[in-house]
Amino acid sequence: GVDVIFDGVGKATFDADLEMIALKGHLVSFGNASGPVPDFSILRLSDKNVTLLRPKVHGYVSERKDLEKYSTELFEKLISGQVKIAIHDVYPLKEVGRAHSDLESRKTKGKLLLSVE
Repeated sequence: GVDVIFDGVGKATFDADLEMIALKGHLVSFGNASGPVPDFSILRLSDKNVTLLRPKVHGYVSERKDLEKYSTELFEKLISGQVKIAIHDVYPLKEVGRAHSDLESRKTKGKLLLSVE
């Protein structure tokens, strides 16, 4: 199984997450792109001794100084190449419909950018 899962999808993937996670795995649920995860019995986590986390940004950046600290660290990592952003494609703004279709049909991997030129 998978040791750590970062799930930003939510409802559509949660059950599969619990199936594929490793014994003593960690599941980080941080988004609801497909809707919120329905209520479930916490006992489902005990089958594999899973740790479930549900962080939110405001828990880390509740004060301006925290936002500035983490933003600075992130941009330093981006500039140095330590963190890379996967860009799937750049769409002209007039093709925003195609971008949405590609995203909804799961044809994309990485970020979709809209160009206003």
